Amino acid sequence: MRHATRHLLAALVGLALTAGIVYTAESDAFTPSQRSFWAFQTVKKSPVPAVKNKQWVKTPIDSFVLAKLEEAGLQPNPPADRLTLLRRATIDMTGLPPTQEEIQQFLSDKSANAWEKVVDRLLASPAYGERWARHWLDVARYADSNGFKADETRPNIWRYRDYVIDAFNTDKPYDRFIKEQIAGDELYPGDPDALVAMGFNRHWIDETNAAALFTRRQETLDDMTTATGEAFLGLTFGCARCHNHKFDPILQKDYYRLQAFFANTSFGDGPLPLKDPTERKKYDEQKAAWEEKTKDIRAEMNQILEPLRVAKAKSGSNTFEEEVKAAIMMDPAKRDPLQAMMYHTAEPRVTFDEEPDARTLRSLKGDSATRYADLKKQLAAFDSLRPAPLPQGQFMIDIGPKAPETYVLRGGNFALKGEEVQPGFLSILDPTDAKVTPLPNSTGRRTALAAWLTDPKNPLVARVMVNRIWHYNFGKGIVATPGDFGRMGSRPTHPELLDYLAANFVENGWSIKKLQRQILLSNTYQQSADLQPKAAEDDPDNKLLSHWPRRRLEAEAVRDSMLFTSGLLNAKMGGPGVFPPVPAGTLSDLSATAAAGGWKTEKDPAQNNRRSVYIFVRRNLRYPMLQEFDSANTFESCDFRKNTVTPSQSLDLLNNDLILQWAQSLAGRVLNDSGLTPDAQIDRAFKLTYGRSPSAEEQKLTADFLARQIPIMAKRLAADPKTKPPMPTNMPAGIDPARAAALVDLSQMLLDSNEFLYIN
Repeated sequence: MRHATRHLLAALVGLALTAGIVYTAESDAFTPSQRSFWAFQTVKKSPVPAVKNKQWVKTPIDSFVLAKLEEAGLQPNPPADRLTLLRRATIDMTGLPPTQEEIQQFLSDKSANAWEKVVDRLLASPAYGERWARHWLDVARYADSNGFKADETRPNIWRYRDYVIDAFNTDKPYDRFIKEQIAGDELYPGDPDALVAMGFNRHWIDETNAAALFTRRQETLDDMTTATGEAFLGLTFGCARCHNHKFDPILQKDYYRLQAFFANTSFGDGPLPLKDPTERKKYDEQKAAWEEKTKDIRAEMNQILEPLRVAKAKSGSNTFEEEVKAAIMMDPAKRDPLQAMMYHTAEPRVTFDEEPDARTLRSLKGDSATRYADLKKQLAAFDSLRPAPLPQGQFMIDIGPKAPETYVLRGGNFALKGEEVQPGFLSILDPTDAKVTPLPNSTGRRTALAAWLTDPKNPLVARVMVNRIWHYNFGKGIVATPGDFGRMGSRPTHPELLDYLAANFVENGWSIKKLQRQILLSNTYQQSADLQPKAAEDDPDNKLLSHWPRRRLEAEAVRDSMLFTSGLLNAKMGGPGVFPPVPAGTLSDLSATAAAGGWKTEKDPAQNNRRSVYIFVRRNLRYPMLQEFDSANTFESCDFRKNTVTPSQSLDLLNNDLILQWAQSLAGRVLNDSGLTPDAQIDRAFKLTYGRSPSAEEQKLTADFLARQIPIMAKRLAADPKTKPPMPTNMPAGIDPARAAALVDLSQMLLDSNEFLYIN
């Protein structure tokens, strides 16, 4: 828990180490050093610097980078070779390696704009959204389950994942992307996509059977506050929950001013409106007609159920605090905003649907049970008039137009209320309260927050997103800590470039694809990854970008690239999360039998081979292969992943049954190219995995390996047919089984190699 550690560290070092930025809980006056801190300054579009090596410059990005290099007495690398560059960009943009057809097309295209055509093709690929949505899902702490012990499934939250994929593919302007996730219900009523986007703050971890409802509600508010601050502002707001931030100019009051925007916001899970106005009107008319014809039947059914409703409310509220019990049982019209919120939070546990389940109906006895069954039959006679159910979503809404009061909580304790605060922004930027216009069914507070976040004058939001995009293109941001632009975070290596790109980002309509295109067309991106001796000595961390930073594929790209290369990847997009098989022993008794649903492996093998972004994200049971390669933990916003190198990764690559199956399929691809000589088969295997032919030395080494391996496989085949070695998938007739088995070993070696697992 990254922020908890930082919070403890801050408490230990005390104010003595931060004498330059000390302020009291009551004061909102900041020191000159705080006010002059780089992240809080207005974004200024710096002039493009002049450089000596003008021939190297393709875009303004290159001028900013080269100016720093020349100042340090360093030179950039020459361009990467075409194959390396194509593989780099294809994996960066789509998470998959290029096909042989794409390689040949680019290598043979001698036109001046050949690379531009590649970039435009990659940005237009549906796989682009799948790749880049995964980055944002890390930030949004996306998961398909609640966490805590029960870890119940969130059955419809996958729509948020699909929304993000579509947003990247359609190049939804980032300001609109923010507005929909913060205030989609208020700003775009009736738009199902905007409502689904409100799933951003639906990703908190939640213990739905918690007895202490005030604590549960406060934890939800804390999660929304922290996640919003880190995702959009790049600041560790969570460190100010209990006291003024020890390092950054964020008052504890500011934390609760931000939280006040969400004071009346809670889960709004339910039906999504139809997107087409004509269909929506038809649905509403059909529903109204059905309700009119069945109103008497339904009224009598509800009358019969009323005693059960009262009993459910009483029994369901027994574990709650006395104040919550009172809110549940009181007249709804008399509830104040806090009582209304507590009832809303408790509602799933103290009520049942209009059409209760069989277990509830078993409580009906005698004449009531008989009459209810008869009414149910009468109601069913009108089913042909009833419209089809609407799709269901999981999202956030304001539960009414009036919000509960928000207080500064001493030590973050809900029971220790201090000063009351109104919705507001960072005091160092704007100490005034937000101007909020109430709406008929909502407070309008989040609309004000969305407007402030997307105001071009805001010094943080555009910078933060531009830095995130840079980070995922180069493995490290211009600010190396994408979620922390504060004093404990890294300073920008190229501040003028960051501001230039941030200003351009806004000028270009907040277009992420235009920013991506600008980066990919730069010589900075196209450099080779070779390390220069002088640069290694003078700039060992490559902060000045004298070469392209080689890095390993992320977990999802490792799995997806292996599936793609083996010919097994299922390119189907969207829909509920899938459950591919997990290694034996992974499912504990708890996870296998939990009410949450455990992990039910797909019956359709094709579903097992969907892209990793569609794998069900269960918080308490991360998919083992992805976890092994450092996938996000989903319990908090993940601003960047730390690539580890561990023995267990190598053991997984060598012993994972799934990877063996993919190697078998890859070997089958090689063998199904009929008429290939043994040497040509080796060439084919290299081209499928690396996109290139083997060198003369590699060709010899591989041929020698197969020559040694074939007799071993032959002995295994002769010894006991029941324990024969793994064979290629769909192997054609007439192939030497021993050679085929050896090709499986070769295929697995190629998939497990660093050249396959790293972006060069």
